[in-house]
Amino acid sequence: MRNVLDRLYDAAAWLAASCLVGTLAMVLLGIAGRLLSRYVPGTDAYAGYCMAASGFLALAHTLKRGEHIRVSLMLEHTTGAARRRLELWALAVATLLAVAFAWYSARLAFQSWEFNDISTGTDATPLWIPQLTMAFGTLVLAIAFVDELMLEWCGLRRRGATEEVLHNE
Repeated sequence: MRNVLDRLYDAAAWLAASCLVGTLAMVLLGIAGRLLSRYVPGTDAYAGYCMAASGFLALAHTLKRGEHIRVSLMLEHTTGAARRRLELWALAVATLLAVAFAWYSARLAFQSWEFNDISTGTDATPLWIPQLTMAFGTLVLAIAFVDELMLEWCGLRRRGATEEVLHNE
């Protein structure tokens, strides 16, 4: 199961990276179009869709690598059982929020599909298509939080140097 989950997080990260390449391609296409006095419709909208997709798709991978911003002020001053209870509480709340976020993201994409909602720009893209990346990214994030919660519950969660307080001068 661990291997399957890690591959899911990595696949989402690769999709996020490809969306960043898509953002670059749309920006370059828009620039080239302006330089050649040719209008390429939808490049701004598609660059925005790709940028949003890359952000949502990278959430779980970032969480699993310990790179999310985390306020650890209270955790710094707790040890042992109190720290573990605080970690479990924080992960449980984060899991609930991530599940709600995934639910409402999927619901938004479904409603956009159901009502045939399209972009108001010149591209007239059905909005459920870019919203699917948000729904998928938040679903994978919810799975990652459940994973972290279960690892903490079982005492298997790894803590690395990223959880130490960083002091930059």
